[in-house]
Amino acid sequence: MIKEFEFFHGLVFARILHGTQRPLSIKPLPSGSNAAYVVNEKIGIYIKYSGKRMTPWRFSFKKEHQNEIESMKKSLKEVFLLLVCNDDGIVCLNYSELKQILDDQHDAIEWISATRQKREMYAVKGSNGKLGFKIGPNDFPEKIFDVNVSKGVLSWFK
Repeated sequence: MIKEFEFFHGLVFARILHGTQRPLSIKPLPSGSNAAYVVNEKIGIYIKYSGKRMTPWRFSFKKEHQNEIESMKKSLKEVFLLLVCNDDGIVCLNYSELKQILDDQHDAIEWISATRQKREMYAVKGSNGKLGFKIGPNDFPEKIFDVNVSKGVLSWFK
């Protein structure tokens, strides 16, 4: 039987593969969450998904999820949180954006909410605040590719 998370994670991997058009590696990070991966040995991605059909999409974060993301940040060059909003789109947050809505004080359970009206960008808020700007539905996967751009060359592909 195919698990629900495999569909949503597969969407993320397909977008990464088609967005790069270059050889790359994706490896799971050993954890109980089945949500953490490393791309090209340098970039961490943590995937959460909501199967809810309509806005707003809400994502729960246990303390261990936040601790895992924190641990990834300590050992990898960059870390991104990817929020898959069913078949609507993917919200891509870098680590500093994540910390604006979920701070360093990890409570037992916290949340992030993504809202998007038709033909608009995502408004994102969490237990500890909200972003002062919106996230575009097409920011992913380009956002993770642009992190280490130097003179037009994607350095994390080297």
